[in-house]
Amino acid sequence: MVKAMHMMNDDAFDGRLPHGTRVDVRSRFVGSWAHGFEVDEPVDGGYRIRRVSDGSVLPDLLTDDEIRPELRKQGLWWY
Repeated sequence: MVKAMHMMNDDAFDGRLPHGTRVDVRSRFVGSWAHGFEVDEPVDGGYRIRRVSDGSVLPDLLTDDEIRPELRKQGLWWY
């Protein structure tokens, strides 16, 4: 348990998003942000990203510029 908490603190310290973090992914074609993804694994040079809806891991590594922590709208009943 202590080791797991230590690992989480290391991820937060080095600026990397840890496994399981919900993220938005920038479309390479349009440039808009898509929801419904999470970090599968932070690796050298980027991240492996998993689609939450079906558990598929995207084939390409994504960089820090292509993902962001998931943004959720607050206080809107229809969202």
